[in-house]
Amino acid sequence: QVQLVESGGGLVQAGGSLRLSCAASGLTFSSYAMGWFRQAPGKEREFVAAISWSSGTTDYADSVKGRFTISRDNAKNTGYLQMNNLKAEDTAVYYCAADIRRSKLIDGTPGYWGQGTQVTVSS
Repeated sequence: QVQLVESGGGLVQAGGSLRLSCAASGLTFSSYAMGWFRQAPGKEREFVAAISWSSGTTDYADSVKGRFTISRDNAKNTGYLQMNNLKAEDTAVYYCAADIRRSKLIDGTPGYWGQGTQVTVSS
């Protein structure tokens, strides 16, 4: 059974930082691309960032480029999202996702999803 468990969310002031983690189990993590999505209240879930299985390729939404960094540690079966210079509009539930194909993360249809972690940025 595949499980993706996010952690690290919370309340932070605008301009602050948070690091989200995604612990994976039940799959050969090093063979999967992984990514992060978010859903703000009243809005559709949107792509945030993705990283290939080897960390050789990363992709970001324009809204987070230069502020967020996606990374992974295959030895720990864990992915990360470092979020700096947070803004009120970054407030959302953040979801970890994984798929064999990175393209599935880019188009928003990955095979596996986590349950989400809340990030709230106060202005």
